[in-house]
Amino acid sequence: MADPSTYRPAPGAIPTSPGVYKFRDAHGRVIYVGKAKSLRPRLSSYFQDLAGLHPRTATMVTTAASVEWTVVATEVEALQLEYSWIKEFDPRFNVKYRDDKSYPELAVTLNEEFPRVQVMRGAHRKGVRYFGPYGHAWAIRETVDLLLRVFPVRTCSNGVFKRAAQVGRPCLLGYIGKCAAPCVGRITPEDHRALAEDFCDFMAGRTGNYLRRLETEMQEAAADLEYEKAARLRDDIGALKRAMEKNAIVLADATDADLLAVAEDELEAAVQIFHVRGGRVRGQRGWVTDKVEDVDTAGLVEHALQQLYGGVGGGAEDRGEAVPREVLVPALPDPVEPVREWLGGLRGAQVDLRIPQRGDKKDLMATVQRNAQQALALHKTKRASDLTTRSRALQEITDALELDSVPLRIECFDISHLQGEDVVASMVVFEDGLARKSEYRRFEIKGFEGQDDVRSMHEVISRRFRRYLQERERTGEWAVPEEGPEDAADGTGAGVDDTGTGVDTRAEDGRPRRFAYPPQLLVVDGGQPQVAAAQRALDELGIDDIALCGLAKRLEEVWLPGEDDPVVLPRSSEGLYLLQRVRDEAHRFAIGYQRGKRSKRLTAGELDSVPGLGETRRQALLKHFGSLKKLRAATVDELCAVPGIGRRTAETVAAALSSRTPAAPAVNTATGEIIEDGADEPAPAAPETAPIQETP
Repeated sequence: MADPSTYRPAPGAIPTSPGVYKFRDAHGRVIYVGKAKSLRPRLSSYFQDLAGLHPRTATMVTTAASVEWTVVATEVEALQLEYSWIKEFDPRFNVKYRDDKSYPELAVTLNEEFPRVQVMRGAHRKGVRYFGPYGHAWAIRETVDLLLRVFPVRTCSNGVFKRAAQVGRPCLLGYIGKCAAPCVGRITPEDHRALAEDFCDFMAGRTGNYLRRLETEMQEAAADLEYEKAARLRDDIGALKRAMEKNAIVLADATDADLLAVAEDELEAAVQIFHVRGGRVRGQRGWVTDKVEDVDTAGLVEHALQQLYGGVGGGAEDRGEAVPREVLVPALPDPVEPVREWLGGLRGAQVDLRIPQRGDKKDLMATVQRNAQQALALHKTKRASDLTTRSRALQEITDALELDSVPLRIECFDISHLQGEDVVASMVVFEDGLARKSEYRRFEIKGFEGQDDVRSMHEVISRRFRRYLQERERTGEWAVPEEGPEDAADGTGAGVDDTGTGVDTRAEDGRPRRFAYPPQLLVVDGGQPQVAAAQRALDELGIDDIALCGLAKRLEEVWLPGEDDPVVLPRSSEGLYLLQRVRDEAHRFAIGYQRGKRSKRLTAGELDSVPGLGETRRQALLKHFGSLKKLRAATVDELCAVPGIGRRTAETVAAALSSRTPAAPAVNTATGEIIEDGADEPAPAAPETAPIQETP
């Protein structure tokens, strides 16, 4: 625990200008980001008597080891910079809202030649119009099914569209009138785009004129005795009205507004947002957060607005559409003018940020508030036992292994290979009993060839903690030992970062470094031999302050270094269950990486050495033909049909493949199945993690 007086800035050194400040811990990691209208009084407030600080603020300042600040010209710039730094550094003491679910949205891909209507989740893409979010994907599909009768826009995937164009026959929707069938030329690209834009206009709430136009056309058709056309228009009008009834009018005058409500207690807060467009509720979403910093309702509202509008869309047109004319909140940020100016800048027009006082908007805000309270109650019901269980599990591990402190950060390593080939290792991280996937790492064993789990474990532990010592050497805390033979072999000695580029890109910027933070507990998958190898690696590096254990699969025994007998935890122990989850996650991650390497080697091996053929075009060829067998049988003209493949490249590929004898078929050792060319084997699913950098 640090003493804040040791890093308190000198009197008068802090400017009185607007700015953004960062607190860093002893490892240089940014743990808190804040902004201030005047930096001097705000920063000075952190260095008063600890007894007068909020408990969370006191924890933050005693965890920190330094503070720094950046002066900006206006409060709006401070707001923008604070949001950017929170997204970049992920500080542990800042409020960070997390979606309580992945909300589906209705998307229209206007960036394609033939726009497609589909359900999408995740980040917004440039050139795609979004409507929602919706609570359930089936609600989107019901609405789309009604509207396709009037707006028969393409909904099929690119593969189905391409196949229909090749055979000259549309899919079922084209025959029943729910698709204009642009795949077979029944409609021109221009007319189909106009159809998609009409669909977007209707979804955006501009419904009155379109309905009146259809009613006029229906009456004209009836007057001309075109009863079939009139009946079809009547049914279209009915379908549109049923789609509109799914979103009842809640605000008059076709209001566009976002309503935001907050429910909170001392530890957590829930935010609910209703998106009202054209007077109708078009979408709803919610967030929950731990109140890791001392913040009131106005502060929670400001953080929620940053989360909601700060990262929307890829272009100005997307951001502008995301910010409506009115934003209704339960409390105004202090100060409010910079936030209003920031929102107006995103929208390109004035935004009315205010608290509703009366009428329909106040009533609707009460409804949003009730939703927030229910969301918080539901979240606490789900999480109460989870929090208690995790705390009990960590305490049981502490007692069983006789640790000095609770292992808030646990790292686990596992080795994976297939009969000694494609030997890899994984490192997974659990913090506070929860997986932190952005910290996962993977290794390729390069110090030797063949099957030797013990030697592999020694190598990977040595490489991981050599990186840790390199980071400590930068701060002058530790002198890194001389590099070992495995480091010399793969070129990752002292002074070279783990990207293998030889350039230290993260020395002083405070971003989360890949191997900078040590665990309180190191877990290896295996028994005595693996534990001994890991302990030997730590001893060679001079590291003696990290607890180590191994979890053997056979009897789920916990092995400690230097002990002849294992520690046996009860089968009902929450501590054992947590260790099993950590071990199984490391195993899953290692298996996924190993299968990916094997699949890549089997499917693309013959193309790797073709001169002038890079990774992108190799993948394009394999995707187009589906397997190496079909690729070998392809003619030069067929190869030229692949996007990005010219005639010279096609001739080179054809010559290279025809001159080689096909390899013996691969065999799945688990099932005995012959995998022809290794190309028809399904690609392994990508692990559900943040982007992972391969360690050399």
